[in-house]
Amino acid sequence: MIEIFILSLIQGITEFLPISSSSHLILMSDFLNYENQSLSIDISLHIGSFIAVTIYFNKDILNFFQNKILFLKILISSIPVMIIGFFLAETGVIEEIRNIKMIAWTTLMFGILLYISDKFKLEKNIKKNFTYKTAILIGLFQILSLVPGVSRSGIAITAARLLNFKRLDAAKISFLLSIPILGAVSLFGVKNLIISENFYFTKINLVAIFLSFLISLITIKFFLVYIKKFSLNIFVYYRVILGFALLALAYL
Repeated sequence: MIEIFILSLIQGITEFLPISSSSHLILMSDFLNYENQSLSIDISLHIGSFIAVTIYFNKDILNFFQNKILFLKILISSIPVMIIGFFLAETGVIEEIRNIKMIAWTTLMFGILLYISDKFKLEKNIKKNFTYKTAILIGLFQILSLVPGVSRSGIAITAARLLNFKRLDAAKISFLLSIPILGAVSLFGVKNLIISENFYFTKINLVAIFLSFLISLITIKFFLVYIKKFSLNIFVYYRVILGFALLALAYL
């Protein structure tokens, strides 16, 4: 049960912060040899995060007809990473690049890119400037998040900041983009469980969903409040330190 709590903590915090949830879950499982990091637990963790972000932005979702153009753009922006992600998962390519060296380099390089992007001018907002062209560009950037260590939220925020979106609006774009992606990841995972005939749902899965949901909800609220006052530097510093530490472990 302690393992589930730690994995839920990692998923809930890192899914929405620009520091990569997948890489942290992979590293934690490898270094601590967690037995509970099965596909069913991984899916449960993502379901919890999906429920959290959906509930937090429930007003936007309930006002679908009022915001249907925005949701169409969000969907368009999410399609590229879903298609490429499905292809890489089916071919097994993703598993081949899940290693500490890859995570170390991507954590470091994309941390530096996040720092550069956060220095851009603060002008654009979602309501006026989130066009179809912008949605497609950010969507293409999100494909990079399939590489462990990049961070989906991180690359989405980076792309939005490079396009001169205000810091808060960049974060909101990232969160909204996570809704269809987390939903697709959860459905794809459940499908694989059913196909493998290992589809089961236990008390541990419910605990994982609840803890991931609770921690994700707190993280979303904290992050949106935080970036109203501060830059993204703290996440950059964290990524750089972690990147160098992982490089040392990988090569020394």
